[in-house]
Amino acid sequence: MEERLSKGPSSLRQGSLKSSLSGRSTPKGSPTYRRLNSSRTPRREARSGAGGTQWFRSNRVVYWLLLITLWAYLGFYVQSRWAHGHKKEEFLGFNGDPRDKLVDAEQNTRRDLLTDDSLVAVNNITNKTQVHVDRKIDVILAKKGNGFTSRKKRSKRRRRNLPKVRGKLKAKTNTENGDAEGQELEILQKNSTFGLLVGPFGSLEDRVLEWSPENRSGTCDRKGDFARLVWSRRLVLVFHELSMTGAPISMMELATELLSCGATVSAVVLSKKGGLMSELARRRIKVLEDRADLSFKTAMKADLVIAGSAVCASWIDQYIAHFPAGGSQIAWWIMENRREYFDRSKLVLHRVKMLIFLSELQSKQWLTWCQEENIKLRSQPALVPLAVNEELAFVAGFPCSLNTPSASSVKMLEKRQLLRDAARKEMGLTDNDMLVISLSSINAGKGQFFLLESADLVINEDPLQTGSEVKKSLDIPQDHSSLSVKHHLRGLHQKSRNLDVSSINLRLFTSVNTTNAVSINGTHRRKMYDSKGAQEQALKILIGSVGSKSNKIPYVKEILGFLSQHAKLSESVLWTPATTRVASLYSAADVYVMNSQGLGETFGRVTVEAMGFGLPVLGTDGGGTKEIVEHNVTGLLHPMGHPGTRVLAENLRFLLKNPNARKQMGMEGRKMVERKYLKRHMYKRFVEVLTKCMRSK
Repeated sequence: MEERLSKGPSSLRQGSLKSSLSGRSTPKGSPTYRRLNSSRTPRREARSGAGGTQWFRSNRVVYWLLLITLWAYLGFYVQSRWAHGHKKEEFLGFNGDPRDKLVDAEQNTRRDLLTDDSLVAVNNITNKTQVHVDRKIDVILAKKGNGFTSRKKRSKRRRRNLPKVRGKLKAKTNTENGDAEGQELEILQKNSTFGLLVGPFGSLEDRVLEWSPENRSGTCDRKGDFARLVWSRRLVLVFHELSMTGAPISMMELATELLSCGATVSAVVLSKKGGLMSELARRRIKVLEDRADLSFKTAMKADLVIAGSAVCASWIDQYIAHFPAGGSQIAWWIMENRREYFDRSKLVLHRVKMLIFLSELQSKQWLTWCQEENIKLRSQPALVPLAVNEELAFVAGFPCSLNTPSASSVKMLEKRQLLRDAARKEMGLTDNDMLVISLSSINAGKGQFFLLESADLVINEDPLQTGSEVKKSLDIPQDHSSLSVKHHLRGLHQKSRNLDVSSINLRLFTSVNTTNAVSINGTHRRKMYDSKGAQEQALKILIGSVGSKSNKIPYVKEILGFLSQHAKLSESVLWTPATTRVASLYSAADVYVMNSQGLGETFGRVTVEAMGFGLPVLGTDGGGTKEIVEHNVTGLLHPMGHPGTRVLAENLRFLLKNPNARKQMGMEGRKMVERKYLKRHMYKRFVEVLTKCMRSK
């Protein structure tokens, strides 16, 4: 027993010593033990740096959250740089078609026409003389848009090499831009040299009609086939630009109708040139900021893509390259009719699902070009003419979806007459003035110069004389019936084609007219009297789309130079800004002129709008105008080019002296619109296109 007790403590001590030497334990009283175990409590261990690092490493979610945050920030930075950069086309590799660069270059060259004409040599149409005008042009026919940007960054070397040039450019920019408010004041001032700028009349329409487009709640016919087809569908509409011209406005109204019928619409805008961006925002049409990758992905998910111009060829080409099967969901609504547009788009015509044209002549022309180039289309092209939109049809007095008990079609006819009186009063017109309007963009293809030449022949009473055979056929009494007028005009039109109207003069009436110039408010105003002494109407010309980004500045200056040489004509010329609120202009007018040159107007949306307001149309004998205007019934046709100015002058003079014939033609044109060119007719044709092209659910 004693032996066991004596061995116990020594064995314990040996165990403790062995344990200590092996590193498994440390005596409690030793410094090493106190150093290692003084802070080893759970709460203090959690607060220690080593413990926090281990906890952070064990939670990998934090790493992912930081990575996602960094990626999102990078994405917003890239998108912001693309949206506000000065080289958007080169960003993300979207360079576009080389010809698009010409458009961008053209944008950079647009300037206000508030300049000194002494710096511009103006050539007239015959290129015989050059006119230098020493007065300042007070009419601004093209404003510099918000979308125009200049290159702000230049290399230091270029700055050193071109200090004088930069100084001149800076001074020129300051002169051209000027103060915006000052420009607005100047364009509203009367100008005895170039005419008077009037309008816009949006506020006048709201006050007189007691209705505004902003109050519209949708125009969709929920029970129609179009609404059933597009309900809950996703569509992408491709705009080539946002100018206030036919193609962009038609695409905008199509997008509005699709939204009203329950579709999801995304708009791809290739060029933001123009003033429709605010209107798209007001109509709640979503515009994709990116016209490359984002637009491609959106189009891939859409049920149908509708491209609204031949200029969209570059986007279609890149989209099909990005998504080869994408061509089977594209309907291409082509609204141009010139060979240059065909050449621009011919490489992708056969790759889209269907082509859509506006008129029979346009369709035949493009199919002929396709045959010449051995292009085989995937399907037979469709024909979808444009129509009078609901807002204009509402003001014109047609029954439509915007009618209410307090704004029936009958009451709208009464209000339209009030609008006519108010608009003409603001324009300074009297009951004896015949207002002739042309609302196209101002360029050579629209023929405003020829229109002014014809008006000058009428206003200055040019002695138009013809051969004896034609002159005898035109000697008709002043009180002739409308039927004899039609026969007379038909013979005149046929003879004018067989005669060299550039070398002879046509005269409708042989009665002797006397003209008196009387002074009114310090200006000379021409009054015409017939043989019975009754006062006849005076001719006034209104040219629209002032400030449109589609205006051609050299052509505008040529027109102004012509007006500076013809003082009497300039007294009868009015200008109006580009706008989508045109109901007051149609209401105030008496005659509409569609004077498109070349192959003629593709269709002429403004032509059917004018006919809807009861206006006779004087149009060129070609293109879509020939299909719309029935000669001697809804209007009068004349040849294109300079030879047509004489015939157009006689047509103007005839309508000027025959208000009853003018009214009769307007009524016939209104009936034609009611039969063929209202919204329901257009969307009935669109149903056929959607049925063939839209992706099945």
